[in-house]
Amino acid sequence: MSILILPLSDLEATLDTVGGKGMSLANLSRAGLPVPGGFHVTTEAYRRFIAENDLQKDILAALEIVDVAKPETLETASQNIRSVFARAKIPSELADAILQAYLSLPGPDPAVAVRSSATAEDLPEASFAGQQDTYLNISGKEALLDAVQKCWASLWTGRAIAYRIRQKIAPDHVALAVVVQLLVPAEAAGVLFTANPLTGRRDEALINAAWGLGEAVVSGAVTPDTIAADKATGRTLRRETAAKQVMTVRMEIGTREQPVPDSKKNTPVLSDAQVTELTRYGVQIETLYAVPMDIEWALAEGKFAIVQARPITALPGPEVMPPVEWKLPEPHGKYMRASIIEQLPEPLTPLFSSLGGSIIDEATTRLFAWLVGEKEWKANTKVFATVNDYGYMNVNIGRWATVRISMNMLFKMNWIFKQSAARWQEAHQHYLEVIQRWQTKQLEDYTASELLKGVRELTGETMQMYTVLQTGPIATAMGSETMFTQIYDRLIKKKGDPEASVYVMGFKSLPIQAELALYDLAEWARPCEGLASHLTATPAAQLGAELNSTLVPAGLDPQVWGDWQRRFLDHLAKYGHFTYDLDFSKSVAADDPAPLLEALRMYLLGKAASPYVRVQAITERREKSTQAMLRRLHGPKLWLFRKQVQSAQRYAPLREDGLSDLGLGYPLLRRMARELGRRLVLAGVLEQPEEVFWLYEKEVDQAAGELDRRQSVSSMTETVHDRREVWKAEQQVSPPMVLPVGSKYIGIDVEKLTSGGHSDAQNVIKGFGSSQGRVTAPACVLLGPEDFNRMRPGDVLVAPITTPAWTPLFALASAIVTDIGGPLSHSSIVAREYGIPAVLGTGVATRRIRSGQTITVDGGAGTVTYETTADQQARDPSQNS
Repeated sequence: MSILILPLSDLEATLDTVGGKGMSLANLSRAGLPVPGGFHVTTEAYRRFIAENDLQKDILAALEIVDVAKPETLETASQNIRSVFARAKIPSELADAILQAYLSLPGPDPAVAVRSSATAEDLPEASFAGQQDTYLNISGKEALLDAVQKCWASLWTGRAIAYRIRQKIAPDHVALAVVVQLLVPAEAAGVLFTANPLTGRRDEALINAAWGLGEAVVSGAVTPDTIAADKATGRTLRRETAAKQVMTVRMEIGTREQPVPDSKKNTPVLSDAQVTELTRYGVQIETLYAVPMDIEWALAEGKFAIVQARPITALPGPEVMPPVEWKLPEPHGKYMRASIIEQLPEPLTPLFSSLGGSIIDEATTRLFAWLVGEKEWKANTKVFATVNDYGYMNVNIGRWATVRISMNMLFKMNWIFKQSAARWQEAHQHYLEVIQRWQTKQLEDYTASELLKGVRELTGETMQMYTVLQTGPIATAMGSETMFTQIYDRLIKKKGDPEASVYVMGFKSLPIQAELALYDLAEWARPCEGLASHLTATPAAQLGAELNSTLVPAGLDPQVWGDWQRRFLDHLAKYGHFTYDLDFSKSVAADDPAPLLEALRMYLLGKAASPYVRVQAITERREKSTQAMLRRLHGPKLWLFRKQVQSAQRYAPLREDGLSDLGLGYPLLRRMARELGRRLVLAGVLEQPEEVFWLYEKEVDQAAGELDRRQSVSSMTETVHDRREVWKAEQQVSPPMVLPVGSKYIGIDVEKLTSGGHSDAQNVIKGFGSSQGRVTAPACVLLGPEDFNRMRPGDVLVAPITTPAWTPLFALASAIVTDIGGPLSHSSIVAREYGIPAVLGTGVATRRIRSGQTITVDGGAGTVTYETTADQQARDPSQNS
């Protein structure tokens, strides 16, 4: 015999018989939770109603016109189906069964809630919440049968039809049960989440509470009180008591909204004790289901009732807190954020930290072996490490090894100076040859494993190039400028003479050449009226997409547009490899030219001055100062000045040229990685090609092998999401420049050598004053190229670091402030070229300063002064350290 009615807590109340909501209430009732009494009208009753009235053919006919993309077809189908339901009759046997169960409830014509319960709702994988109807305060036989019939019809609302089509649920596979429960005469009601749905925190419960029945909360008609509670203790953590304007109340028949009495509008709905009690019910329900739950509750005569519970859908991952400990990879290690780490300001992404990190380690140990004259570095210590995903170099390689490296550097110094340019050119040429070799085939023709091999080899060339720069152009540029500055300041400079830096400025290094070339492009486009207007009016991201399109933007001359495309793509081919950050997960201009297009727009709008004028002025000043000093000096001082200034001027441009070419292989490397990522997307492993950078080398290696063998590969989408959340949390902290914090190495205070230090004053940041001048202006905090469009002329550029790729922004900046960098870093050199103040190596500027905040940059004193707000202190506790 078919089951038409079941008691609320009956063991046969399963998903198939009573739907998701009904099954949930049955489980809660059997577990002893305070669920109002009632009964189920089963899915078999719905099917009996459909069959007795022969409605299935009408339902299917109505659905034939449905197109999810056209909402009007959904509503038409819904109205047709519901009108058929309204004309149908409940079979007498079924009506009798429903009324018999109703009459068994306590009291004459008891008021009940009649709730729809579909067979595919309130499940973790498919929440149909709100798709079907609920009717409150139903009293009497006829009203009950009418409400049941309306619930059945609500299975076919427009949004329910659309939802099932998107979820690919066939119309003949669904049925609807109805739950009839005694109505709770609620004085207050609301929703309890057993995990914070806003932050994802699993240790917090979040309660919404309002006066009257719960419909006002669920429908959004009222702004409820919001209470956060600790799940372990039930203790109230935070309260937001709302000004509650309306409440849902019972009428003789049904419900209505009415104003909240003035005495209750701003009164908390729940006491702390009630919050504790309700939270304990929530914990009990979550334990029963073993997942975070969304629970509807009501409060009457001081007692809680649970009227619904479903798993929370779309809950964010657990909130990841920023790290507070900096655990050493090796107990006796001494770690510094120096050397190549200056090019890696942010937490490293997994593929770079594993693949790139091991290559950095190998390249550095090869360099050490070369410096001490050995074929292989015999120390077991890993030089490169990560702490909270920030890169560090372990300098504790032993006293004897340190002495040997230092002594050999002195012995090799003369050779290093003589061979500096030649060794760099040789490494540069080899790098180009490797790039050309990997360009002999289309990326589609490489296997997945070959693509990964290409990424490794190009990364290897990048890091090898850096070691050549360390013992070549970087060493010679820094050494020659330092030596010249010391001799000039101590023996030659007199009052009124220019600073030593004037003699090594005004050279057309690659970043300056790129800036001049970009200005030339703007000047070429300026007379082309339609093109110039299009370039200034169109968002940079759209312009970037148009560059590789065969379509000509509306209103533009095809020949002019084609010429523009060719010229700008040629510019990218020559300069588009400059890196913003050596972590190869970060884009370069070759694959995202938007930052360059923003700079070009500023030239076209006249908001940035001609770089030719600036470069010429600086060059003339250098030449005049040099010639004047050569005429003034005599004897040994003349010989010493000429020798040292010629050395400094010879090597100064090489450093910037070398750093600019570190990313020569990055455009190809990133295309290869994204091609591998594209294949992983097709295999269902990732959602976006760029997510390949969030896998570790071993994971990519294994996945590439499985792709090549045509084996299935496990999905990594959740793992990637979790890693990104951790990365975002790590990005919020300022990594110590030295670990252990405050440690010294061979008696040297390393932190003072790697950062400017921090002031004791709460509103002053200290750093290296590397370019003279004092400016007060609004700050613009930029973490990467994705922020470049926020920069406005006259802003102070505040950034983690600046590399050659950042140079276009210097034309807009009134001053420069960085977290990382020293007196002879790229930021310092370019700031001097532009004649703007710079304070570098602050360690914390991007965390403490906010965009739009007025700050004072004093390049002479090496300080940045700003106003401290309570909000900033809360965001950055290090201000009080």
